[in-house]
Amino acid sequence: MGTIDVHTHFVPRAWPDLATEVGPGVWPSLRVESEREAMIMLGDREFRRIGSNCWDASERLADMDADGVDLQVVSPTPVFFAYDSSGSQAAKVARIFNDLALEICEPGAGRLLPFAQVPLQDPDAACAEADRALASGHFGVEIGNHVGDRDLDDAGLVTFLQHCASSGIPVFVHPWDMPEGPRLNRWMARWLTGMPAETHLSIIALILGGVFDRVPDSLRLAFAHGGGSFAFWLGRFENAWQRRRDLIGVSEQPPSHYVDRFSVDTVVFDPDALRLLVDTLGASQVMVGSDYPYPLGEHPVGAVVDRSTFLDDAHRHAIRRGNALRFLGLDADTPTLERSSRS
Repeated sequence: MGTIDVHTHFVPRAWPDLATEVGPGVWPSLRVESEREAMIMLGDREFRRIGSNCWDASERLADMDADGVDLQVVSPTPVFFAYDSSGSQAAKVARIFNDLALEICEPGAGRLLPFAQVPLQDPDAACAEADRALASGHFGVEIGNHVGDRDLDDAGLVTFLQHCASSGIPVFVHPWDMPEGPRLNRWMARWLTGMPAETHLSIIALILGGVFDRVPDSLRLAFAHGGGSFAFWLGRFENAWQRRRDLIGVSEQPPSHYVDRFSVDTVVFDPDALRLLVDTLGASQVMVGSDYPYPLGEHPVGAVVDRSTFLDDAHRHAIRRGNALRFLGLDADTPTLERSSRS
């Protein structure tokens, strides 16, 4: 019984021209440079160089076998979210990429579990696309951690989270659209500092925005990249909640009360950082992730778990597999990995 990797991404090798299919805009396209390399473009700007492991299931499966990974959650690359477009445009984009995700994952014979994107700026359309995607074969949804200045405590976004809770749809939250500026546009600082800060901010919004007080605890919610900087700064957060209740004490309970309401992945690379996650959130709230196939991801998958000598066998198994089965709503005793808790 191998590892389940809850954090990987895909990019199709081709997709329809979005300006034609959706309407005018600065849309992503793919400049294919060889059988094994391509460049994601945003309009005329180069965004990211990628390899064929983004779309080739055979390469992906070979890499999984080499790392002892049984199952991968295969999520969109956030640049395709289209949150800055109209809801109707983003819904069309989501349908295109969600259908292509099924095609990419189909050769995996059940080992590649696609997650869908949704037009999060339009809650009704997001709920409809999530339902369509799950009925079509997706296993959950990946969302960005904010839509413009609307964080996860925005009323519309809470409506979507409530829908996912009532429908048994797991939600994976990925940071995206980090702030830019002269100090952040060098040394990949947007990724090195912006991603952790964005994720931390969104978890704070869920707590202080009262979302965890209003959304049922049946919501299966997980954050990428170890939950950002949240675990390191929980003590500061707790202190502020206690000492400045006039400004911060707006949640029903102190921040530490809510740490079992969400999970995080292991994309933190260092055993000391993983120990902090386990000590802060509990081993039951941590799942292996890799950020495959991108170069800042972990390779081999689960290496930080292997190097974490403080973990006992039970915790190691939970982090490598058991917690992900619960998050995904899969039956551990069913070889075909049927969904066990979809309502």
